[in-house]
Amino acid sequence: MHGVFYSSSFFDIFDTMLHAAPQITHNLHHPAQKSYAIIVAGGSGTRMQSAVPKQFLPVNNLPVLMHTLLAFSKSQYTPNLIVVLPDSHHDYWAQLCNQHAFSMPHELVSGGPTRFHSVKNGLKLVPDDALVAVHDAVRPLTDPIIIDAAYKQAGIQGAVVVAVKSRDSVRQVKGPFTQSLVRDEIYLVQTPQTFKASLLKASYEHPYHESFTDDASVAEYAGHTVHIVEGSYQNFKITFPEDIAIAELLLKQ
Repeated sequence: MHGVFYSSSFFDIFDTMLHAAPQITHNLHHPAQKSYAIIVAGGSGTRMQSAVPKQFLPVNNLPVLMHTLLAFSKSQYTPNLIVVLPDSHHDYWAQLCNQHAFSMPHELVSGGPTRFHSVKNGLKLVPDDALVAVHDAVRPLTDPIIIDAAYKQAGIQGAVVVAVKSRDSVRQVKGPFTQSLVRDEIYLVQTPQTFKASLLKASYEHPYHESFTDDASVAEYAGHTVHIVEGSYQNFKITFPEDIAIAELLLKQ
Protein backbone atom coordinates (compact mmCIF):
# COMPACT_ATOMS: atom_id res chain seq x y z
CA MET A 1 0.00 0.00 0.00
CA HIS A 2 1.26 3.45 -0.89
CA GLY A 3 0.59 6.51 1.25
CA VAL A 4 1.82 9.99 1.98
CA PHE A 5 4.46 10.32 4.68
CA TYR A 6 4.58 13.58 6.61
CA SER A 7 7.73 14.37 8.56
CA SER A 8 7.64 15.72 12.11
CA SER A 9 8.57 19.14 10.72
CA PHE A 10 5.39 19.11 8.60
CA PHE A 11 3.25 18.68 11.71
CA ASP A 12 5.26 21.30 13.59
CA ILE A 13 4.49 23.81 10.82
CA PHE A 14 0.82 22.80 10.79
CA ASP A 15 0.51 23.10 14.58
CA THR A 16 2.15 26.54 14.53
CA MET A 17 -0.25 27.78 11.83
CA LEU A 18 -3.27 26.32 13.58
CA HIS A 19 -2.53 28.18 16.81
CA ALA A 20 -1.15 31.39 15.29
CA ALA A 21 -4.34 32.98 14.02
CA PRO A 22 -4.69 36.54 15.26
CA GLN A 23 -7.54 37.42 17.59
CA ILE A 24 -9.18 40.22 15.63
CA THR A 25 -12.65 41.46 16.46
CA HIS A 26 -14.50 44.50 15.28
CA ASN A 27 -18.06 45.66 14.84
CA LEU A 28 -19.10 46.14 11.27
CA HIS A 29 -22.68 45.90 10.14
CA HIS A 30 -23.38 48.22 7.23
CA PRO A 31 -20.28 49.30 5.30
CA ALA A 32 -21.22 52.52 3.55
CA GLN A 33 -18.54 52.47 0.87
CA LYS A 34 -18.77 50.21 -2.17
CA SER A 35 -15.98 47.67 -2.30
CA TYR A 36 -14.20 45.53 -4.87
CA ALA A 37 -11.71 42.68 -4.78
CA ILE A 38 -9.28 41.97 -7.61
CA ILE A 39 -8.13 38.35 -7.44
CA VAL A 40 -4.91 37.99 -9.43
CA ALA A 41 -4.53 34.48 -10.82
CA GLY A 42 -1.58 34.50 -13.18
CA GLY A 43 0.57 31.80 -11.58
CA SER A 44 1.94 28.68 -13.24
CA GLY A 45 2.50 25.19 -11.89
CA THR A 46 6.28 25.24 -12.26
CA ARG A 47 7.33 25.07 -8.60
CA MET A 48 4.36 22.83 -7.86
CA GLN A 49 5.80 20.33 -10.37
CA SER A 50 2.39 20.34 -11.99
CA ALA A 51 1.16 20.91 -15.52
CA VAL A 52 -1.95 22.54 -14.05
CA PRO A 53 -1.59 26.18 -12.89
CA LYS A 54 -1.60 26.22 -9.10
CA GLN A 55 -4.75 28.39 -8.82
CA PHE A 56 -6.67 25.49 -10.40
CA LEU A 57 -5.26 22.66 -8.30
CA PRO A 58 -7.84 20.91 -6.09
CA VAL A 59 -7.84 21.45 -2.34
CA ASN A 60 -10.46 19.25 -0.67
CA ASN A 61 -11.95 18.63 -4.12
CA LEU A 62 -12.39 22.33 -4.96
CA PRO A 63 -9.94 24.43 -7.02
CA VAL A 64 -7.78 26.83 -4.99
CA LEU A 65 -9.23 29.87 -6.75
CA MET A 66 -12.76 28.93 -5.71
CA HIS A 67 -11.73 28.71 -2.06
CA THR A 68 -10.25 32.21 -2.38
CA LEU A 69 -13.43 33.64 -3.89
CA LEU A 70 -15.50 31.97 -1.16
CA ALA A 71 -13.36 33.66 1.51
CA PHE A 72 -14.08 37.10 0.03
CA SER A 73 -17.77 36.29 -0.36
CA LYS A 74 -17.94 35.97 3.44
CA SER A 75 -16.68 39.52 3.98
CA GLN A 76 -19.21 41.89 5.51
CA TYR A 77 -18.18 44.37 2.82
CA THR A 78 -19.65 42.01 0.16
CA PRO A 79 -17.11 43.10 -2.45
CA ASN A 80 -17.69 42.90 -6.17
CA LEU A 81 -15.31 40.18 -7.32
CA ILE A 82 -12.95 40.58 -10.27
CA VAL A 83 -10.82 37.61 -11.38
CA VAL A 84 -7.79 38.38 -13.55
CA LEU A 85 -6.67 35.38 -15.60
CA PRO A 86 -4.48 34.95 -18.70
CA ASP A 87 -6.62 34.64 -21.83
CA SER A 88 -5.38 31.09 -22.31
CA HIS A 89 -6.97 30.06 -18.99
CA HIS A 90 -10.45 31.52 -19.50
CA ASP A 91 -11.98 28.46 -21.16
CA TYR A 92 -10.51 26.11 -18.56
CA TRP A 93 -11.88 28.27 -15.74
CA ALA A 94 -15.33 28.16 -17.38
CA GLN A 95 -15.10 24.37 -17.51
CA LEU A 96 -14.18 24.20 -13.82
CA CYS A 97 -17.06 26.49 -12.86
CA ASN A 98 -19.45 24.25 -14.78
CA GLN A 99 -17.94 21.07 -13.32
CA HIS A 100 -18.28 22.31 -9.73
CA ALA A 101 -21.57 24.16 -10.26
CA PHE A 102 -19.77 27.30 -9.11
CA SER A 103 -22.10 30.20 -9.77
CA MET A 104 -20.66 32.95 -7.57
CA PRO A 105 -20.93 36.24 -9.51
CA HIS A 106 -17.60 37.63 -10.68
CA GLU A 107 -16.13 39.57 -13.58
CA LEU A 108 -13.42 37.87 -15.64
CA VAL A 109 -10.60 40.11 -16.90
CA SER A 110 -7.62 39.34 -19.12
CA GLY A 111 -4.22 39.32 -17.47
CA GLY A 112 -1.21 41.25 -18.69
CA PRO A 113 2.49 40.44 -19.17
CA THR A 114 3.25 41.22 -15.49
CA ARG A 115 1.32 41.38 -12.23
CA PHE A 116 1.42 45.18 -12.52
CA HIS A 117 -0.37 45.10 -15.88
CA SER A 118 -2.85 42.47 -14.69
CA VAL A 119 -3.89 44.56 -11.69
CA LYS A 120 -4.12 47.65 -13.88
CA ASN A 121 -6.53 45.78 -16.17
CA GLY A 122 -8.66 44.83 -13.17
CA LEU A 123 -8.72 48.40 -11.88
CA LYS A 124 -10.52 49.51 -15.04
CA LEU A 125 -13.69 47.99 -13.57
CA VAL A 126 -13.36 49.77 -10.21
CA PRO A 127 -14.95 53.22 -9.65
CA ASP A 128 -12.85 55.95 -8.04
CA ASP A 129 -15.05 56.28 -4.96
CA ALA A 130 -14.78 52.61 -3.92
CA LEU A 131 -12.43 50.56 -1.75
CA VAL A 132 -10.41 47.92 -3.56
CA ALA A 133 -8.51 44.90 -2.27
CA VAL A 134 -5.93 43.14 -4.43
CA HIS A 135 -5.34 39.51 -3.50
CA ASP A 136 -3.28 36.56 -4.66
CA ALA A 137 -5.54 33.82 -5.99
CA VAL A 138 -3.34 31.21 -4.31
CA ARG A 139 -3.98 32.48 -0.76
CA PRO A 140 -7.22 30.55 -0.11
CA LEU A 141 -7.01 30.62 3.70
CA THR A 142 -7.53 34.34 4.25
CA ASP A 143 -9.85 34.95 7.19
CA PRO A 144 -12.86 37.14 6.30
CA ILE A 145 -12.27 39.02 9.57
CA ILE A 146 -8.85 40.07 8.27
CA ILE A 147 -10.37 41.02 4.91
CA ASP A 148 -12.87 43.25 6.74
CA ALA A 149 -10.19 44.80 8.93
CA ALA A 150 -8.17 45.68 5.81
CA TYR A 151 -11.17 47.32 4.12
CA LYS A 152 -11.97 49.25 7.28
CA GLN A 153 -8.44 50.60 7.70
CA ALA A 154 -8.08 51.39 4.01
CA GLY A 155 -11.18 53.56 4.30
CA ILE A 156 -9.45 55.48 7.10
CA GLN A 157 -5.78 55.45 6.08
CA GLY A 158 -5.93 55.03 2.31
CA ALA A 159 -3.39 52.24 1.82
CA VAL A 160 -2.90 49.12 3.94
CA VAL A 161 -1.26 45.72 3.60
CA VAL A 162 -1.88 42.58 5.57
CA ALA A 163 1.39 41.41 7.13
CA VAL A 164 2.81 39.25 9.91
CA LYS A 165 5.90 39.70 12.06
CA SER A 166 8.92 37.62 11.13
CA ARG A 167 9.37 34.70 13.50
CA ASP A 168 12.96 34.11 12.39
CA SER A 169 16.13 36.12 12.68
CA VAL A 170 16.80 38.08 9.50
CA ARG A 171 20.08 39.04 7.86
CA GLN A 172 20.58 41.42 4.96
CA VAL A 173 23.19 40.58 2.33
CA LYS A 174 25.27 43.41 0.89
CA GLY A 175 27.91 42.10 -1.48
CA PRO A 176 30.26 39.83 0.49
CA PHE A 177 28.93 41.12 3.83
CA THR A 178 25.80 40.43 5.88
CA GLN A 179 24.21 42.37 8.70
CA SER A 180 21.56 41.48 11.24
CA LEU A 181 18.25 43.32 11.10
CA VAL A 182 15.99 43.98 14.07
CA ARG A 183 13.45 41.17 13.88
CA ASP A 184 10.70 43.14 15.63
CA GLU A 185 10.87 45.71 12.83
CA ILE A 186 10.49 43.12 10.04
CA TYR A 187 7.06 42.22 8.69
CA LEU A 188 6.31 39.65 6.00
CA VAL A 189 3.82 41.12 3.58
CA GLN A 190 0.80 39.14 2.42
CA THR A 191 -2.39 39.98 0.61
CA PRO A 192 -5.00 41.41 0.54
CA GLN A 193 -3.49 44.82 -0.03
CA THR A 194 -6.35 47.27 0.25
CA PHE A 195 -6.73 50.88 -0.85
CA LYS A 196 -9.00 53.75 -1.59
CA ALA A 197 -9.54 53.07 -5.28
CA SER A 198 -8.77 56.64 -6.36
CA LEU A 199 -5.36 56.40 -4.65
CA LEU A 200 -4.44 53.06 -6.22
CA LYS A 201 -5.72 53.92 -9.69
CA ALA A 202 -3.70 57.14 -9.72
CA SER A 203 -0.63 55.23 -8.52
CA TYR A 204 -1.00 52.76 -11.38
CA GLU A 205 -0.84 55.61 -13.89
CA HIS A 206 2.93 55.63 -13.35
CA PRO A 207 4.91 53.65 -15.94
CA TYR A 208 5.87 50.12 -14.95
CA HIS A 209 9.14 49.79 -13.04
CA GLU A 210 10.95 46.56 -12.20
CA SER A 211 11.01 47.58 -8.53
CA PHE A 212 7.22 47.10 -8.35
CA THR A 213 6.83 43.82 -6.48
CA ASP A 214 3.28 44.38 -5.25
CA ASP A 215 0.55 47.01 -5.05
CA ALA A 216 2.02 48.61 -1.93
CA SER A 217 5.30 49.27 -3.75
CA VAL A 218 3.36 51.00 -6.55
CA ALA A 219 1.48 53.19 -4.05
CA GLU A 220 4.67 53.95 -2.15
CA TYR A 221 6.45 54.93 -5.38
CA ALA A 222 3.61 57.40 -5.97
CA GLY A 223 4.33 59.00 -2.59
CA HIS A 224 1.72 57.36 -0.37
CA THR A 225 2.29 55.96 3.12
CA VAL A 226 1.42 52.28 3.45
CA HIS A 227 0.06 51.01 6.78
CA ILE A 228 -0.10 47.50 8.22
CA VAL A 229 -3.04 45.36 9.32
CA GLU A 230 -2.16 42.27 11.34
CA GLY A 231 -2.40 39.12 9.25
CA SER A 232 -2.24 35.41 10.00
CA TYR A 233 0.44 32.79 9.45
CA GLN A 234 -2.33 30.60 8.01
CA ASN A 235 -2.68 33.07 5.13
CA PHE A 236 0.23 31.55 3.24
CA LYS A 237 0.73 31.48 -0.50
CA ILE A 238 0.41 28.04 -2.07
CA THR A 239 3.69 27.54 -3.88
CA PHE A 240 5.05 24.05 -3.29
CA PRO A 241 3.39 20.57 -3.26
CA GLU A 242 3.45 20.31 0.55
CA ASP A 243 1.42 23.55 0.75
CA ILE A 244 -1.60 21.74 -0.70
CA ALA A 245 -1.52 19.16 2.09
CA ILE A 246 -1.25 21.88 4.77
CA ALA A 247 -4.11 23.85 3.21
CA GLU A 248 -6.34 20.77 3.15
CA LEU A 249 -5.73 20.09 6.84
CA LEU A 250 -6.38 23.69 7.83
CA LEU A 251 -9.58 23.95 5.79
CA LYS A 252 -10.93 20.87 7.54
CA GLN A 253 -10.59 22.51 10.98
